[in-house]
Amino acid sequence: MARKLRIERAGAVYHVINRGNYRAHIFGHDRTKQAFLQCLDEGCKKAGWIVHAWALMDNHFHLALQTPDPNLVEGMQWLQSTFAVRFNRFRGEQGHLFQGRYKALIVEPGQALGQLCHYLHLNPVRAHLTPVASLRAWRWTSCRWLYHPRERPAWYNPTAALAEPAGLTDTPAGRRQYLAYLSWLSAETEEQKRQGFASMSKGWALGSLPFKRSLLETAPADLPAIRSGLAESREARELNWKLSLERLRALLPSGADQDRRKSADWKVALATVVKDRTTATNRWLSSSLVMGSLFTLSRLTAECRQGRRAVALYQLLTATSKT
Repeated sequence: MARKLRIERAGAVYHVINRGNYRAHIFGHDRTKQAFLQCLDEGCKKAGWIVHAWALMDNHFHLALQTPDPNLVEGMQWLQSTFAVRFNRFRGEQGHLFQGRYKALIVEPGQALGQLCHYLHLNPVRAHLTPVASLRAWRWTSCRWLYHPRERPAWYNPTAALAEPAGLTDTPAGRRQYLAYLSWLSAETEEQKRQGFASMSKGWALGSLPFKRSLLETAPADLPAIRSGLAESREARELNWKLSLERLRALLPSGADQDRRKSADWKVALATVVKDRTTATNRWLSSSLVMGSLFTLSRLTAECRQGRRAVALYQLLTATSKT
């Protein structure tokens, strides 16, 4: 099984999710929820994290958190292991508490982060645990803290939730307007679709396409983490293939890519090198390069490797590219 994607960098924002082992209701009692929040408080102080929103459900948790230092893995190891030890000690049990490694989607600051906060705040409403009008009193999301400033720990910051979409301020009036917004949003299924509620816990990143591309074009230090986690997201895989194809195409001699034939040498050479260096599928390559049937593409790339087709371009790309 591929390891889940981990991109650690100073200032990064994440949507972190994990569930109880076999979806067990590890947070089924208020005491266990409170114990987790106590661990979160200690963990945030140790790691220096900023939490923009959180939600505790019966069998899983959500965190929208920011790491001023690149310490997501270290902090999450402490948080989950400490809570598991305390939980098992209290219950007189042993064994794995969570279903496995937590999932961490990297989040684009701004609009995407604000929408994630709304998604987390409305989690108990969508689960029919509380009406939206009672969210300010519901103890198990950060929405209560937003409305009760005196209860907030120093590491909680409601600014991202309030700022999207209307630039609300952290004032009594701004908080009232935010509750009205959540009330409206909870009934607007089309707006929830537009904001991507259905995919908030899926994939590998939340945000715009340019943001996601920038992650795959990031500094070399992050590339091993990115590549090791690509298998968990079709979108990430295909973005990586596209970037590889674009880099290789930029290395072609001037005018070489003007031949539009399906079997043009430049297409064959590009497809062969991309197949050599990524997990790109024949279907994706055929569509991206307009090369016809999958059988034809397989035959052409095999001939290229055998030195029977597009030899000069293949050797050029192989010698000069690092994808």
